[in-house]
Amino acid sequence: MIKSYLIERRSWILLFICQQLLILFVAYMDPTIPLQSILYMVFLSMIVFTVFLMIRYHTETRFYKSLEERDNNLDLTSIASPESPFEKIIDTSMTNQIELLKKTASQNLITLEEEKDDLLSWIHEVKTPLTAMHLMIDRLNDDMMKTHLTYEWLRIHLLLDQQLHQRRIPFIENDLYIEHTDLETIIFNEIRTLQSWCIHKGIGFDIQLEVAEVLSDAKWLAFILRQLLTNAVKYSPASDIIVRSYHRADHTLVEVQDSGRGIDPKDLPRIFDKGFTSTSMHQDHAATGMGLYLAHKAAQSLLIHIQVQSVVGEGTTFTLTFPQKNEFVRITGV
Repeated sequence: MIKSYLIERRSWILLFICQQLLILFVAYMDPTIPLQSILYMVFLSMIVFTVFLMIRYHTETRFYKSLEERDNNLDLTSIASPESPFEKIIDTSMTNQIELLKKTASQNLITLEEEKDDLLSWIHEVKTPLTAMHLMIDRLNDDMMKTHLTYEWLRIHLLLDQQLHQRRIPFIENDLYIEHTDLETIIFNEIRTLQSWCIHKGIGFDIQLEVAEVLSDAKWLAFILRQLLTNAVKYSPASDIIVRSYHRADHTLVEVQDSGRGIDPKDLPRIFDKGFTSTSMHQDHAATGMGLYLAHKAAQSLLIHIQVQSVVGEGTTFTLTFPQKNEFVRITGV
């Protein structure tokens, strides 16, 4: 700050030095003026000016130091009170700008909340004709047509469900209800939803549940398993998808194992990133890159750890590690 202060005041300092040099030059050129007395006066002036600079340094930089040291937020309480007219201009300008930013941010937040509510309302409204469409598809006599229409209906249903949960993710803590959840019920409900798709692709399920219950939120756990099962079905050929649960080191684990195309090793660190699809299959326009991202976000809120093991061409295994009961104290306290 000292360097900045001296640079800021360099014109005044140069003016003072030039004045003292001018006085010395005049005394040198005019024999009637005692040079020794002038030198003494210049020396005293230099001392006074130096002391003046030091005093003014602390006074003039106090406001700017507080600006430099303050946090990058909209709170101006940490800034020193302005004293000089220029400091007051800066303070007034910053105050007006922050008030404008706060007003704009508040309006944008209200608009965003309204758009979110409108989208949630639209999703719920779309579900009504979608349910009616499913009932109409069930009454079709043409099995081939029925299978194809059910598959397309399921894609729309899953995309809407994904959008619905994406809007709810930021407020998931307000929606959690931790209880003993029956794994078999959740898994079979999700498989039943994917049934037509699985039949169309010739995919079966091998369910091996050594542990029947887990401590979690049933609705959000179902959403996480839905994303994993959907991915397994989407990227698997005609084969069995294995779903198993077991205990290990006082934790409950649930695995979803498929025999699909697998994940490239360089993609593994990024599969939970928002919008990431694949580098090896980048031309897959059907992938949104949101399913695993949302599943991972929901799992973090439930203290569930997701691990992935994959071999290209052989398949992928997703493992959910559930927390112990005492680890839910933090969630239930929210």
